[in-house]
Amino acid sequence: MRPVLGSLLLGWVALATCLGCASYQAGRLYAEGSAVISTDPAQAIDKLVRAAELAPHASEIHNHLGLAYAEAGRSSEALAAFERAVAVDCDNQAAQYNLSRARANDP
Repeated sequence: MRPVLGSLLLGWVALATCLGCASYQAGRLYAEGSAVISTDPAQAIDKLVRAAELAPHASEIHNHLGLAYAEAGRSSEALAAFERAVAVDCDNQAAQYNLSRARANDP
């Protein structure tokens, strides 16, 4: 019985470690991508897309991804990213503002 419990415990530790790594990596990609939105939107998009894949429930990542798409002139993708940001967190006021601006500019 003890070896099973030990294996289960090791499995949970490994899972928690992996989840922690994904969160750390998503945070790092978010910070790096956000820092270059205005200077290198293509690089920002690459990093923020990867961050969103790792942390799909992080509204701020989707919001900044929308900003990067907008900076790159990709308005339909910006609109979709802002919609995801608001869907994930309807209290994210920055995402709400960006979504309303994107909708106003969408043909």
